[in-house]
Amino acid sequence: MMKKDTRAEPLNSGGHVMEVINENSEVLVYIDEHRKFLVKPRVKPKLETDRGIINVEDLIGKKYGDFVLTSLNVKAYLLKPSISDYIEKFRRITQVIYPKDLGFIVFKSGISSGSIVVEAGTGSGVLTATLAYYVRPNGKVYTYEVRKEFIEIAKSNIKMAGLEKYVVFKNKNIEEGIDEESVDAVFFDLPMPWRLVEVAYKALKASGTLTIFVPTMEQLLKSINSLRQHKGFVNIEAYDTLLRLYKTVPGEIRPMTWTVAHTGYIVFARKVVI
Repeated sequence: MMKKDTRAEPLNSGGHVMEVINENSEVLVYIDEHRKFLVKPRVKPKLETDRGIINVEDLIGKKYGDFVLTSLNVKAYLLKPSISDYIEKFRRITQVIYPKDLGFIVFKSGISSGSIVVEAGTGSGVLTATLAYYVRPNGKVYTYEVRKEFIEIAKSNIKMAGLEKYVVFKNKNIEEGIDEESVDAVFFDLPMPWRLVEVAYKALKASGTLTIFVPTMEQLLKSINSLRQHKGFVNIEAYDTLLRLYKTVPGEIRPMTWTVAHTGYIVFARKVVI
């Protein structure tokens, strides 16, 4: 098998091939931490900011990591968007799960590329997008939501992130049952998840993971009690996560004055045969 000849392709200082921006590329235009814009040259011809105007078509042919100058001679760096960059720009109509919880949820659930997972409570699609990002390209997320207007907004958000092929939306009350069988993981972000433990048990494969996210202690207690009473789940764990953001201005390095503290409780459990 012949190796691809990359001699004519641009290299960065580390000797790696640099990705060239084309008219269909997604670009995060970064001016500073308060001015970050997602653009696509084919869709948005000009980007107007309080730091000057950028002709977006001029980004074509540039490389990720390059910069352009605005009309006011301010540097704007061209970055390849990450999943967190897309999620920051999602339209939000519901309370969403924060990044500090999303990363921990993915890590503890054990999902990876190829996993088949079920989510209930699509909302704005933040957890949906995160799950889809990590199960791609061979996995799938089946997300259940009873409100059609939420589904339409979540679909738009997921499409913006380029993850629509990895998500199947279902306008169905999950209390009626999960259609999929032998799935790797089930995720509940719902008001009364303790009523759905048996529903999750039937859908999960043996050793699969159930993850529950709830905002209050009362919901946490009911969820744990339901899991204990069921007998089909072991390794039941409950967490909340705390994360401190620091100011990174030279001479002012310190924790940020404003912080997001408690956001919710996360429960994990593993299915066993009974």
